[in-house]
Amino acid sequence: MSIYSEVILDHYHHPRNFGKLRKPDLNFKIINPLCGDEIEFFINFDGMVIKEICFYGKGCAISIASSSMFLNIIKGKNKDELKKMDKDFIIKMLGIKIGLNRLKCALLPLGIVEKI
Repeated sequence: MSIYSEVILDHYHHPRNFGKLRKPDLNFKIINPLCGDEIEFFINFDGMVIKEICFYGKGCAISIASSSMFLNIIKGKNKDELKKMDKDFIIKMLGIKIGLNRLKCALLPLGIVEKI
């Protein structure tokens, strides 16, 4: 098993930023019907900066790990920095080859960029 697989499994079994915010500035759910992923995101801003961010829901190992890892990275970033993050950023972040059948799972947290 590669170190990247171990990292993904760690984020799947022990996701970071998992939970709900009581009074989020922005709250939305993203559903991936292909895999059954249903993840809700909660965000609080301080001006243009992501002050708090978390997610809650169920999903496959790739979507949960990708969400956990992505939220770790974007916490404290401003909206302009976030808009520069794309598909290639997520794939590089995961560090593994993603097949077409799992690409939508991996890219699920990119929905945050579209909502902001």
